Amino acid sequence: MKSSSSDTDKKHVIDISWADRWQVYQRLQELDIICVCETNQPLTVEINNPTAAIQLWSVIQQFTASRQDLIGNIENCWRCRYQRF
Repeated sequence: MKSSSSDTDKKHVIDISWADRWQVYQRLQELDIICVCETNQPLTVEINNPTAAIQLWSVIQQFTASRQDLIGNIENCWRCRYQRF
């Protein structure tokens, strides 16, 4: 994922495959993250807080990470959760 912005600009251009772009856009809309996905244009996302940044990262991971990486992430979450007990 590549993004470009200045310190005062919270809009980021997301470098994601054209095939996944629309699905990522729809999921970000469901999460109430401001984004624009126009025909033949890259996906642009506005990040206003840390939660939105983490949600964006998570959505991008769903479409770009390998199946094995996703499985590893889930296993790590379970391990961390149950190590406390």
